[in-house]
Amino acid sequence: MTSGAGEGDWRIVEDDLSGAAIRALLEQHFAGMLANSPAGSCHFLDFDGLRAGNVTFWSIHDGDTLAGCGALKQLDAAHGEIKSMRTADAFLRRGVAARMLDHIIDEARRRRLARLSLETGSGAAFEPAIALYRRYGFDDCAPFADYKPDPFSRFMTRVV
Repeated sequence: MTSGAGEGDWRIVEDDLSGAAIRALLEQHFAGMLANSPAGSCHFLDFDGLRAGNVTFWSIHDGDTLAGCGALKQLDAAHGEIKSMRTADAFLRRGVAARMLDHIIDEARRRRLARLSLETGSGAAFEPAIALYRRYGFDDCAPFADYKPDPFSRFMTRVV
């Protein structure tokens, strides 16, 4: 995936999580989740979870520079979950998350999933992400998969 002149040289690649930059970004992601929600209310996938057979993990780059990441967890034949959406600090407000979300939605359609859901935090730190998901047609929903009601979690879903 690339964009026009002056907008960056964007590419999204399936990532094996072996690079130092992606590992550092994910460590920052884990720390950010734990800083904004109690540990028992954090549902991020660790490195092993992101390597599971039902998870596809991508990194997004501007040229050779890591800009962010995201993953799709296949819950069943018709339902997927967005996981590990994170933008590197230097790329905030530059459309990285929207590019990754477009990619994940396109992949969900390619897989013929009927529904795409996500769990995110409920506090102020998560408002930019929630606003992005709303712009993409996600609505609040009840807990799905193995999630339980939690005041620190927000559950969202949309038809693919």
